[in-house]
Amino acid sequence: MANCRQGLEKEEIGARKGSEENQIPDLWREGANPLWHSPSGRKQGMLVFIISGLVILAYCSQASNERTYQEVVWAVCGKLTGVLCEVAIAVYTFGTCIAFLIIIGDQQDKIIAVMAKEPEGASGPWYTDRKFTISLTAFLFILPLSIPREIGFQKYASFLSVVGTWYVTAIVIIKYIWPDKEMTPGDILTRPASWMAVFNAMPTICFGFQCHVSSVPVFNSMQRPEVKTWGGVVTAAMVIALAVYMGTGICGFLTFGAAVDPDVLLSYPSEDMAVAVARAFIILSVLTSYPILHFCGRAVVEGLWLRYQGVPVEEDVGRERRRRVLQTLVWFLLTLLLALFIPDIGKVISVIGGLAACFIFVFPGLCLIQAKLSEMEEVKPASWWVLVSYGVLLVTLGAFIFGQTTANAIFVDLLA
Repeated sequence: MANCRQGLEKEEIGARKGSEENQIPDLWREGANPLWHSPSGRKQGMLVFIISGLVILAYCSQASNERTYQEVVWAVCGKLTGVLCEVAIAVYTFGTCIAFLIIIGDQQDKIIAVMAKEPEGASGPWYTDRKFTISLTAFLFILPLSIPREIGFQKYASFLSVVGTWYVTAIVIIKYIWPDKEMTPGDILTRPASWMAVFNAMPTICFGFQCHVSSVPVFNSMQRPEVKTWGGVVTAAMVIALAVYMGTGICGFLTFGAAVDPDVLLSYPSEDMAVAVARAFIILSVLTSYPILHFCGRAVVEGLWLRYQGVPVEEDVGRERRRRVLQTLVWFLLTLLLALFIPDIGKVISVIGGLAACFIFVFPGLCLIQAKLSEMEEVKPASWWVLVSYGVLLVTLGAFIFGQTTANAIFVDLLA
């Protein structure tokens, strides 16, 4: 258990900038959702809950003296909730890795079309086939980056991710202000068709803003971890993220209207070189993001396995290495196979977006309730009741979003 904790802490701290990195691929997908372009107030309202969840996790981390998301949930909410949290993290990171591979395929298709000078949709040589290019890229770059025990060598990747993010946003905005002649927007929707359509967009919103799993080690890596200072940091970060999302989403939607692709970069012509550079940035970001997410999931799986088997901490290095390589290969091959046969990234997001709502709402809400219930004061002040009520609100809202979006994903997206 101690080895698992240490390994996961190192992984989480090494990925503390990964909360930005994990959101990079979500930028153009979530930003291209037409339901959320005009009614931007809904996103701003969501920020209140998102930021409060980050602050709650920092408060509970300080109170429990734990340094990772799942360990905070274990310490504050108990064994059952802790196991559920770990399983949710493993499933979420697994699904996100599938989404990353699909993104690589989407962007490579456009780049290869330019390099091969073939019309879009035309069948080319076997080496330009989507399944071959995704597999080749995955085996050459992603698998070698995923096997190492530590991921400290990826500490510079976040800089490239940030540059790529702002470049994509700048290109989308510039293309809206000075559009190409062949770009003709479709119908511009000014309001969602129904309230159900609004809730169906929730998985994408949650998927785009979910950085809570990495937030606890980030908080503890501060020189002076204080909840008040942390509140200012996360507020500034979320406002910046909102500005990037809104700039990409609004301008992308106004450029193409209702005809916009869920991945907004796919709506632009393949021969556009400025957009091709943006696609290359996205591929680079995803290539470095996959190993970090895989490391998160692998560490959780390792912890669950050690706990189930009762393996002593002082095990030999050879057994750990064999198990790590086996876990990595199984994880890698499964995500690759699913990405090859599930080309629609919207279906993946619709499933794991509900889990993102659990990380944003449900687990922080449960932690807040349990933290306040553990206080020994005989007379509860009004603030105590307010915080408990707010925790109940978070859990209720998160459970509703998770249930509604998961049911919709199963019966509409997957079984359609």
